[in-house]
Amino acid sequence: MKFELYLVRIFTSDWERSAAFYRTTLELPEVFSDATAGWAQFSAGAANIGIERVDPADPEGQDLVGRFVGASLQVDDIDAAYESLLRRGVEFLGPPVRQPWGGALAHFKDPDGNVLTLLGQ
Repeated sequence: MKFELYLVRIFTSDWERSAAFYRTTLELPEVFSDATAGWAQFSAGAANIGIERVDPADPEGQDLVGRFVGASLQVDDIDAAYESLLRRGVEFLGPPVRQPWGGALAHFKDPDGNVLTLLGQ
């Protein structure tokens, strides 16, 4: 059996705002978008990011919004990406931090407070 990561789902309470963030602010290529269904997919290299609208009347669904996603987006130059995204208004939890294994990480929030990670050198 062979497994390949296809998609990471990120839940949103404001689908239009989040879809615009991933499309325009992060400049991820849009693979599919359906506002009626509240679903959009963006290419992030070997896998996709899926933005999924959560029904505001669904308390269990709302618990999925604004969490640490555990998804890392790798960039060639983390310092340049960090500065560029800061200028675009992206909220970071802090600047890139060098890791003992040689890389660097910087955590940022999407408009719903979902936390993703930049990974780079």
